Amino acid sequence: MLFKPETKQDAKEGTARRSRGRGFVMTLITLAILGGLGYFGWTVWHQQPQQANGRNQRPDLPVPVLAATPRIQDVPVYLDGVGAIRALNTVTVRSQVDGKLIAVNFTEGQDVKKGDVLGEIDPAIYQAQYDQAVAKKAQDQAQLANQRIDLARYEQLAASNAGSKQQADTQRALVAQTEALVKADQAAIDNAAATLSYTKIVAPISGRAGLRQVDQGNIIHASDTTGLVVITQLQPIAVWFSLPQQQIMRVNAAAAKGTLPVDVFGNDGVTVIDTGKLTGIDNQVDQTTGTLKLKAEFPNANYQLWPGQFVNVRLKVETLTQALVVPTSAVQRGPIGTFSYVIGADNIVSARAVTVTQQNEHDAVIASGLSASDRVVTTGFANLSDGSKVFVGRDDQTPSADLAPRKRPRAPDAQKKDGAKEDQKDGQGKDGEFRAKRKSSEGDQKGQTGPAPGPGASGSGVKQP
Repeated sequence: MLFKPETKQDAKEGTARRSRGRGFVMTLITLAILGGLGYFGWTVWHQQPQQANGRNQRPDLPVPVLAATPRIQDVPVYLDGVGAIRALNTVTVRSQVDGKLIAVNFTEGQDVKKGDVLGEIDPAIYQAQYDQAVAKKAQDQAQLANQRIDLARYEQLAASNAGSKQQADTQRALVAQTEALVKADQAAIDNAAATLSYTKIVAPISGRAGLRQVDQGNIIHASDTTGLVVITQLQPIAVWFSLPQQQIMRVNAAAAKGTLPVDVFGNDGVTVIDTGKLTGIDNQVDQTTGTLKLKAEFPNANYQLWPGQFVNVRLKVETLTQALVVPTSAVQRGPIGTFSYVIGADNIVSARAVTVTQQNEHDAVIASGLSASDRVVTTGFANLSDGSKVFVGRDDQTPSADLAPRKRPRAPDAQKKDGAKEDQKDGQGKDGEFRAKRKSSEGDQKGQTGPAPGPGASGSGVKQP
């Protein structure tokens, strides 16, 4: 049987086919390994959360919590608002006459009373006008007295037919005319006296004087807009604040029953600095903001309220009597509403739906869902669920936050290493000191001319006799 000899081209093709076969097999092996590794990683990744949940839940151990018992008490109902302080009366004190300001009788920021003289204008011109009016009245009064005497004579002559009645009637009219002139003189005197009194600028109200607008020696006019000073009444003082229009009916109903108290908070928003009463309600709603303006009056005994200041205000509209109150932290919110964890028999908690009437930062008023004999959970909700068993601690066991981080102690291994390093450093230091002393001794011995000193020699290298 004859065989065809293999050519070089056939050898190359066979080698290529074998190489492709080995590459395909290696690809399949690699894909199989990668698939196995991926499945293994996916299995581990899904099993770790389940194991962690199993370790965290530990149904055999109770959950540590704190609890509280509902209280029965009267709870005031407040409406909160933001307002601005305004003075009940603000007056710009102006001069009513023109003249030179010769005296200023107040200090800036001083409390003044109604009628106090704040400034004085040169009264020379107005005093002269007053004196002139008085003199004119005296002149007319003298003339009137003479006319009355003549009238009496004419009437006697007319009665005895010795004189004409016409002359008596004319004299009577002249007396009436002079009497009217005397009254006009008295009016001129009153006018001059009033003008003269305007040279003393007095305080129209009691309050706090502001900054002086005109200095002494200047000419002031009645037409000046700035005036001499502005007086603001600080006691009592008013606060204008706003409430949403949804509270109109509630406020009106409460105001119809009596005077409503109003509180003003300090800068911290917690401390009540003054308490007053509601004095007025606006007759329309502001359409731009949808709010209703209200006005309250405060005594401001300690001058803690200042005109132009913004403050937080609360209006008491009613009081809930014998209400059920729990800490706000006991009320939780779920997908279907508010609820609380109630501790039952054997310290097993159950979630119970509650209805909250109102709440603030500390307390919540419960309308339904709880009773005064229940115990509710206030802290420790992270690992808590319906049906869990709890361990109720005391309030004094609540952990407190550190003011600053504490220094963490080192591990025993680190302390040993530090101790070994310190010992090594001490040993090196002692060894170095010993070597230095030895070198120093050798140097001293080399410096001697005779043989080395014996036992009777001193350390200084000097021979003893």
